[in-house]
Amino acid sequence: GAYFEPTEPGNRPALRDKNIAKMFSFPRGPKKQEVTEKANEELNGLVALLESQGVTVRRPEKHNFGLSVKTPFFEVENQYCAVCPRDVMITFGNEILEATMSRRSRFFEYLPYRKLVYEYWHKDPDMIWNAAPKPTMQNAMYREDFWERPMEDRFESMHDFEFCVTQDEVIFDAADCSRFGRDIFVQESMTTNRAGIRWLKRHLEPRRFRVHDIHFPLDIFPSHIDCTFVPLAPGVVLVNPDRPIKEGEEKLFMDNGWQFIEAPLPTSTDDEMPMFCQSSKWLAMNVLSISPKKVICEEQEHPLHELLDKHGFEVYPIPFRNVFEFGGSLHCATWDIHRTGTCEDYFPKLNYTPVTAS
Repeated sequence: GAYFEPTEPGNRPALRDKNIAKMFSFPRGPKKQEVTEKANEELNGLVALLESQGVTVRRPEKHNFGLSVKTPFFEVENQYCAVCPRDVMITFGNEILEATMSRRSRFFEYLPYRKLVYEYWHKDPDMIWNAAPKPTMQNAMYREDFWERPMEDRFESMHDFEFCVTQDEVIFDAADCSRFGRDIFVQESMTTNRAGIRWLKRHLEPRRFRVHDIHFPLDIFPSHIDCTFVPLAPGVVLVNPDRPIKEGEEKLFMDNGWQFIEAPLPTSTDDEMPMFCQSSKWLAMNVLSISPKKVICEEQEHPLHELLDKHGFEVYPIPFRNVFEFGGSLHCATWDIHRTGTCEDYFPKLNYTPVTAS
């Protein structure tokens, strides 16, 4: 079963209600069975919808997340859950890549998918399987003072893009990568550093992919790109009005005919999100495109449904709020392994050179 996230150098989970947080600490140990069952019911609903659209759905293996983890460099009391494969695994063409991950409690989160990956590897002689180098996650890999900095300091230094991980080791979560055909956009964040982006560039560019770093300065606690910058279809990106792209980085998109659609405000405020959810209200943007015209959305996000409908998308609303506590929404909870079609070049005019990660 799923467990609460432990406090560690790369993560400081906190109760949503600040008044309650003054009296009680964040829970430890397993999540309640009834909470897990409600989330599983909604995950099963997503499976049923995907299968009705002709999608083959595979599920991860069960894993004991109550086991502690001890390596030569760190020890953590328990692990987390397997609700968000998007954070851990990513597909590039005929390659499946396991991310390094950035938090100790998620060090072994690839294990629930390992049997499935082996199955694909045995069946397909053309499949490439790689795992990025695991970081030590020792104390020196983190900036623990990051969590204590006053907000005014964060805004003053927002263009430095220095967060809770240092720049020495290769660190990236797969969910900081967004694929636009042969172009991969990777967000610098609390879970992905510049060394991680350099590793992805060296790994992918010999295979004719192009890797670009991308930044959203007003997001001072960035973690995963799919609540900030979400490709819906060729030429269309759903963007977060609170987290605009860094000035100049939009040029590549505009030069190639892309349209940015600003997401409406979510139906919940940050204070109204589930008590133990560590994500912001912008999980509302975490939609799942299953074709160039079909988008799955959380059922309560009516303003978003109307916006997508206005732009010609067919919206499939389903309940998913009980999954929020487990770290994500519809896009986070899926990992697409095989899609129809070919790897397209959506940026034929590359007269803009993105800032290279260094």
